[in-house]
Amino acid sequence: MINSGSNRETIPYLRILNQDQIWEIKRAAFDIMFTVGFKVLHKGARDMLKKAGAIVEGEIVKVPEHIVTQCLATTPKGFTLFDRSGKRALEVEGRKSYYGTSTASPRTKDAVTGEIHPTRVKDIEIGALVADACEHIDWVMPMGSSQDVPPTAADVYEFEAVVTHTKKPIVFIGYSGRGTELVIEMAAEVAGGLDQLRQKPFIALYPEPISPLLQPEETVDRIFAAADYFIPQVPGPAVQLGATGPCTMAGVIALITAESLMCMVLAQLRQPGCPVCLSGNVQILSLTTGIFGVGYPEMSLGISAQAEVAQSFGLPTWGYAGCTDSKVLDAQAGLESGFSIVTQALAGLNLIHDVGYMDQGMVCSPAQLVLGNEAIGMTRRFMEGIRVDQETLARQVIADVGPAGHFLTHAHTFAHCRTAVGQSKLLTREPYEKWEARGAKNMEDRIQERLSDILATHKIDPLSDRVIERLKSLRESGHKELSKMAE
Repeated sequence: MINSGSNRETIPYLRILNQDQIWEIKRAAFDIMFTVGFKVLHKGARDMLKKAGAIVEGEIVKVPEHIVTQCLATTPKGFTLFDRSGKRALEVEGRKSYYGTSTASPRTKDAVTGEIHPTRVKDIEIGALVADACEHIDWVMPMGSSQDVPPTAADVYEFEAVVTHTKKPIVFIGYSGRGTELVIEMAAEVAGGLDQLRQKPFIALYPEPISPLLQPEETVDRIFAAADYFIPQVPGPAVQLGATGPCTMAGVIALITAESLMCMVLAQLRQPGCPVCLSGNVQILSLTTGIFGVGYPEMSLGISAQAEVAQSFGLPTWGYAGCTDSKVLDAQAGLESGFSIVTQALAGLNLIHDVGYMDQGMVCSPAQLVLGNEAIGMTRRFMEGIRVDQETLARQVIADVGPAGHFLTHAHTFAHCRTAVGQSKLLTREPYEKWEARGAKNMEDRIQERLSDILATHKIDPLSDRVIERLKSLRESGHKELSKMAE
């Protein structure tokens, strides 16, 4: 965790917007909500919004500022996610940053062979296991969208795959309202009941409306399902610069803010007090090629600025880092993923996802996840800042050694030598001759060795046989129910 709130040191810090700019963006978002409004395809939601005082004209709903303000007052300013065993894991609040995996890609870079193939449930199991072994990955999403099961029931398969292969908190994607409810039921089996899950949630929902300003029926159903059980949710409106949003970053941020506020309003009107992030995704579409990318620096610039707007409301934020447009594990993959990891930590985003994305987000890669894990470790060391006090200034130590001496044998050096410089499991910092004698392995070789070791040796405490059987039963019955609903 990167936690600026409890450090004595002054830590590195990034600001994108000044207070006047944040105020202007917020005013624009409120204006969009009331003068433009949203197309809401869920009749129950329209009725609920009208009763609260919104203007409803057919499927268009215009939300006045006073409703938004009332809902902001009931939204918690943060929440805690626990791990699968009920231990406190993530305090999602303030400027505390936590990193999670990529998700929902149709293809996977195989953890063993490196082959690119359609994502399978087995790949999602492997992704969760690798994430569990990565010490700087704090939470897990299903790494991919499984192509070997019916899409209408994929959420129950994917959740089962993740929860049986990691103890870390899980952010899941429900593909329907009922699918979301089934995942919550499965999580309750793991937690020991719905009340225990509400008290110590180890899951959060990721619902995505459609930009610009469209709330589909199934998205609203998902928001309602999480709200009903007080499950934290991280809305993900995805606004593409120049495509589903204006071709200016300020306009994109204003639109994301309006759409995320609308998700918050829907959740709070349904269940006051349920935890919701003020979140979204700044996406970059090249207007010269027509190709979406995840490695642009503008993505981190925009998402960091949007987080500053959310922070001004006191609400948790959502990041988008550790990803690359590269097709292979090369210098581009390291440059793009490392840049986003560092900048979003500096901006103090809370839940930062998509570590492991490659190829415009079309491929989830455990190898890229391991590379990102290393970059997060370096970033966390950097974010510790520098402690300045009598001990660290070492005036007496310098006086003891004096001119032309050395510090190698001084007790002060022994006291600090294990913590002064971080150690790496992947980077090579040995002499050339020793590196060559050990096989002249490049970064991709070393990552593959790390992956092989994880797959061969990493174990987690298994769920009980009873819980495993209940998960299987819920998955099978859910498959039948969801498939029948889709007919």
